[in-house]
Amino acid sequence: MFRPMRIAAVALALMAAAISSARAADVTFDDTARFLAGMQPSADSPLVALTRDPSWQHHAKFFDGAFAQLEQRQLSKIRSWSDVNLAAPRPTMFYFFSGPDFLYANAFYSKASTYVLGALEPVGAVPDLTRLPRGSVGAALYNVERSLGSILSFSFFITKQMKVDLHANQVNGTLPILYVFLARSGKTIRNVETVALDNKGGVHTGNDNPGPNATRGVRIIFAGADGEVRTLYYFSTDLSNSGARATGFLKFCETLGPGNSLLKSASYLLHAGNFTVARDWLLANSATIIQDDSGIPLANYNSRQWRFFPFGRYLGPIDEFPGRYQERYAELFTRAQPIDFGVGYRWRMHESNLLLSVKIPGSEVAPTAETTSFVEPPPKPRPKRLRPPESIPPPPGRFFWFR
Repeated sequence: MFRPMRIAAVALALMAAAISSARAADVTFDDTARFLAGMQPSADSPLVALTRDPSWQHHAKFFDGAFAQLEQRQLSKIRSWSDVNLAAPRPTMFYFFSGPDFLYANAFYSKASTYVLGALEPVGAVPDLTRLPRGSVGAALYNVERSLGSILSFSFFITKQMKVDLHANQVNGTLPILYVFLARSGKTIRNVETVALDNKGGVHTGNDNPGPNATRGVRIIFAGADGEVRTLYYFSTDLSNSGARATGFLKFCETLGPGNSLLKSASYLLHAGNFTVARDWLLANSATIIQDDSGIPLANYNSRQWRFFPFGRYLGPIDEFPGRYQERYAELFTRAQPIDFGVGYRWRMHESNLLLSVKIPGSEVAPTAETTSFVEPPPKPRPKRLRPPESIPPPPGRFFWFR
């Protein structure tokens, strides 16, 4: 009598386990992104149960307020600026030294069909959140909030702080931040897969062997409100001269170019001699470049190839980057058009500078001393009496690298 009941109980337990496993498989990439972004996942998602947790509800309320303010203060204004000033954007946009900053890539180039972001930070992982202890989920949400604190307030990541935050939990790396930005930008994630580049720029997936100098990354397929399917690549890559020469990242980018490029809060790395390969690549493979003064020095642009459209106000670098003041940049910005948003290290409105450089069609010639009109002397500190006021309140401790 008890044997059939025991068999039935075992069958019921197996059926429950199968249903639980099937439901776990129903956690889609898009539902995970919405959950991390503090947005309600689809009604039949297993993540719905976790949204009843007070920690998620607090997280959702915090992000609702923060992103609404950011949209009103900056992002909507940047999109309006781009609509007016970028007449014919290319399908691909490149964003070097980006970190996981899809938010501003999308704001400046909302019509791009392919986004390529590259920076040092690792891709990381987002596990099945339904399998984490509830306390771990709350901690993960808190770390995501901390990681986004500076970009939501100032428009850039503080890299040193982000390195700590994005290694502190099972939800780690740039991937969860990309998820949040995609969801909060109104995108629907269709697929996510890890990829690797060999040293010739070839793309490898799954068990393919990309070789010893592989560049690891992620490919995200998503759709916007218009339903058009787009692609986002993020690669963890060293863009210094030795790193750029050893990997296939720039060769891969070349297959997608020429494109539009964005440089923002780039730590003035392209002013240094150790980043000339990436700098020259951008100049050769960009149809337009939008940058603040931390991007490519004006002295490195060939004035016969480029037209310059300055916007905003140039006050020089903040105190964390002495010796990067550009006299020619200041001269160019005496005829700048105003902008109604802040961006970059000088994130306050009426203190930010933005330079739109447009390559003249048919002007692709090798740069020579004769064709370069801007000759900037070696960097030197700006005289103290001219030093701009500090724009960014110093955070606890000392930091040297922004993005």
